[in-house]
Amino acid sequence: MSFGGESTRDEVEERSDLGFLSGRYNIIKGFMSQEKRRVNILHVTFNMGIGGTEQVITQLIQGANHERFRQEVVCIDGEIGTMGQILMDRGFSVSMLQRRPGIDLALAWALRRLIRERDIQIVHCHQYTPYFYSWMAGRLTGARIIFTEHGRFHPDRYRTKAKWLNRLMAASTEAIVAISQATADALAKYEYIPRRCIQVIYNGIAEKSVAVSETRAMATQLGISENARVLCMVSRLDSIKNHNMALKAFRSVQDRFDNLILLIVGDGPERTGIENQIRDLGIANKVRLVGYSGSPEQYMALADLYLLTSYSEGTSMTLLEAMSLGVAPVVTNVGGNPEIVVDGANGCLVSNDDANMLAETLTWLLDRPNEIARLGQAARQAFEDQFSVATMVSHYHNLYTRCADASS
Repeated sequence: MSFGGESTRDEVEERSDLGFLSGRYNIIKGFMSQEKRRVNILHVTFNMGIGGTEQVITQLIQGANHERFRQEVVCIDGEIGTMGQILMDRGFSVSMLQRRPGIDLALAWALRRLIRERDIQIVHCHQYTPYFYSWMAGRLTGARIIFTEHGRFHPDRYRTKAKWLNRLMAASTEAIVAISQATADALAKYEYIPRRCIQVIYNGIAEKSVAVSETRAMATQLGISENARVLCMVSRLDSIKNHNMALKAFRSVQDRFDNLILLIVGDGPERTGIENQIRDLGIANKVRLVGYSGSPEQYMALADLYLLTSYSEGTSMTLLEAMSLGVAPVVTNVGGNPEIVVDGANGCLVSNDDANMLAETLTWLLDRPNEIARLGQAARQAFEDQFSVATMVSHYHNLYTRCADASS
């Protein structure tokens, strides 16, 4: 070892090695800190009222790894809504902008300003119109765009004028998600988005459970006897849900089964029409139209069968809730329904808007209580295997991670 001002060759090499290792350590440390960097995500939607889309957004936010993802919501229709208020009460940021009629360039500009001010890395837009404005807003900000299509119109329609714009948007979008294979096919057909660009992530929900004591109390409250057979529907009272089909079928079936009750849970623009139809069919004493409930599982738990008679569906959240409770479903063979319910295996499929077929199916099942029990058990198992909230959140979080890595 030298005690003078000059270094030996070994010392120079040793310091060089140490410097190299130190540099490697700093690089690795930088990568690790970058990997752990919190990712800011902005959900863009119409509003956060009551519905399946709103439930998905809520579950994605509440089920997040909050050390890894910071998520907030902006509603573009000037209304926060019930579920938005719930999120705010739990400490999450929900803001709103007011979309004007026509193509509102000011809205795109306001979204862009929000993306920059909040240092947003990922913009997750829900439904087409929020996607259109988010895509415009995200240009040149560096934010990655994810678009989830939650359902389609009935009847669906071609967006021919936007054909080339949609293809351009798709080419510069990080990920396009549909909630069912049927929804993905509709995006490709009616929106001209290349099918290869679309992936499917099924909706998931938190498992539902209801105590026996609660079920008995609810039955008493509704005047439902212990030996009653109960059919249950839970949905917005909207024409697309086709309550008319269910009511006609119920009118036919209730003559054979004196102890049959139909529970209709929900509210919406068709309420008056449904009330009138119930009166005209002479079944008011057998139908319980209970209105909106924040805990529809309390009603579902009373049911022998769950009915979903929609003209169109993506992935019905209430269908999944019923399955999680082990209630056998009878649903129309539309949209994403046949991807969830396998006819004869974990439920029954009936033709769209066919009240006679629905009546025949209900009669066959109600004559076979053991078959109803078997289908209910199978429905519960299908839910656990494919449609839990943990599965859905995991898929989206993997997608967020991939987008964050691509932007770093």
